[in-house]
Amino acid sequence: MLSDRGSKSSFKRKHNSASVYWFIFCGDAVLLDEAGSVPVAAACPVALQPWQTVFELPPLDGVECRGVALDAPFTQEASWHHVGLREAYRLMPLAQYERAGKARELLYWDAQTRFCGVCGAPMKRHTEISKRCTQCGKEVWPQLATAVIVAIERADELLMVRARNFRADYYGLVAGFVETGETLEECVQREVREETGLEITDLRYFASQPWPYPCGLMVGFTARYASGQLHLQRSELRDARWVKAADMPRVPGRMSIARRLIDDWLDRQGRADVKERLNDF
Repeated sequence: MLSDRGSKSSFKRKHNSASVYWFIFCGDAVLLDEAGSVPVAAACPVALQPWQTVFELPPLDGVECRGVALDAPFTQEASWHHVGLREAYRLMPLAQYERAGKARELLYWDAQTRFCGVCGAPMKRHTEISKRCTQCGKEVWPQLATAVIVAIERADELLMVRARNFRADYYGLVAGFVETGETLEECVQREVREETGLEITDLRYFASQPWPYPCGLMVGFTARYASGQLHLQRSELRDARWVKAADMPRVPGRMSIARRLIDDWLDRQGRADVKERLNDF
């Protein structure tokens, strides 16, 4: 948490616990056993080099947690394999998956901040979640890319969009990154207007979700259609349509806040039957 800024106490603790969850990444892939769990051991089960940084993470059920990045996949044990973090959602216990997301964000930040952005000198760990330049003293902390996502309803219909960056043939919700100088609410209204040409009303906060691909925070909203005709920003969207519950297309999997927003709308439509049969991919 950012409240830990300036505290070195946790950074100086020794990694000598008798039982530790190890979140071992190579790129965005986490090391799992055949049961979908991360290694549990007193010491890291993979030989580490002096330059590889071990991050302390919040404990799980009293068990300490560590995160570390490898330069190459671990292949010395047949029962262990690296799985992409998105795919790992279906394999890992939820609590472990959430901790893996935090580990991935810290490791990504570590890899992206090896040198100072001001003077170019090497950066050095200062606390568990901060670095300080060895020459000019510039300090940095992990940064989040904040994005909004909104479920827009009109009578018994929900606005569904197919973004150009979707890797599968499914529909989601209007979303976009928060720009400097705007509130979350202003961002929602701007993104809806830019991407669809619509105006909305009754904008309400729904929930938020860490999105460690690689360092995001998704903030969800609900809203109602106010006015306008669909006019798509073709550079962002392939398609958009108003959908009734019975005609729901392929949608994002249950790991995403987009799916939670869609499921919430289906519940309010009294269509739990549709929610249960939707795909999860």
